Amino acid sequence: MPRSVNSVASRRRRKKVIKQAKGYFGRRKNVWTVAKNAVEKAMTYAYRDRRQKKRNFRALWIMRINAGARQHGMTYSQFMGSVKKNNIELNRKVLADLALNHPEAFKAVVDQVK
Repeated sequence: MPRSVNSVASRRRRKKVIKQAKGYFGRRKNVWTVAKNAVEKAMTYAYRDRRQKKRNFRALWIMRINAGARQHGMTYSQFMGSVKKNNIELNRKVLADLALNHPEAFKAVVDQVK
């Protein structure tokens, strides 16, 4: 009795991976074994970097707040400690935006916590 293979499902699965590899260079876009490895690695990077993006943005916000606070004679840690002590409910994302795009509003926050 011949071996039964579900070629419809196999073909669909391969087409899905090849479609995900669209835009890759060379054999990575159209050869099944190479494309499968490339897509698998790309998915691993995507999963990892969705988490890493949050860390990178937090670090960027801290740098911007630090730069803004130092213009007014405070360090980042002094500034954030004072913000928490004075119960100012602004997160780092908002504070960084103020420091970069609205320096007068950031100065008002600094003056309030001094």
